[in-house]
Amino acid sequence: MVRTRRANTANGLEQLGLLGTTVTDAEVKANADYMAKHLKQHGWRYIVVDIQWSEQHPQSHGYREGADVAMDQYGRLTPAVSRFPSSAGGKGFKPLADYVHSLGLRFGIHIMRGIPRKAPRAAAIANVHSLCPWNSDMYGVDMSRTGAQDYYDSIVKMYAGWGVDFIKADDIARPAHRDEIAALHRAIQKTGRPIVLSLSPGPAMVNVVAFLQNNANMWRISDDF
Repeated sequence: MVRTRRANTANGLEQLGLLGTTVTDAEVKANADYMAKHLKQHGWRYIVVDIQWSEQHPQSHGYREGADVAMDQYGRLTPAVSRFPSSAGGKGFKPLADYVHSLGLRFGIHIMRGIPRKAPRAAAIANVHSLCPWNSDMYGVDMSRTGAQDYYDSIVKMYAGWGVDFIKADDIARPAHRDEIAALHRAIQKTGRPIVLSLSPGPAMVNVVAFLQNNANMWRISDDF
């Protein structure tokens, strides 16, 4: 599945190609090749691996309850090696990001707000009452707890190490989970890497626009059509 969106970013009006739930290494590379050859000249820049890249056996539509997600020993989601063999050996998305960068494009990933419910130490920082209504992978993070910001710092530092240029953070903008948006913003700043932060789903409410302007680069003005 390939979806397209126009994006207002600090780099001007650019185009995104978002690759969906069952996508593989080979498919990302094929789309990147096409974008570089045919679309980059028209402003297309970002190849974004969308939701469920840690899911070992995703379904093409919808999400599996209690999905078999890949994660490291710290409870951070990692690419499913069954679909992204280049990530084997703890490499994460770095080999894939390197390939996308070699074409003069930028690389992005989708993430869900919070910490995986199956993470060994999730109970230390999770808000078990803060749940996504349409995906069962994550708990929200209680930012008042010791270690909560450290968790967000850790995952974003890992993404920066992979070479991620764009983070689409989901289940975070409607309603606006301000504490976790701010935590992501702080974590990105700490990396020193210019990562675009995009917030979903939409529509984001106008009464939080000032906050969003200070903590993100993009946010949705509508839900999915």
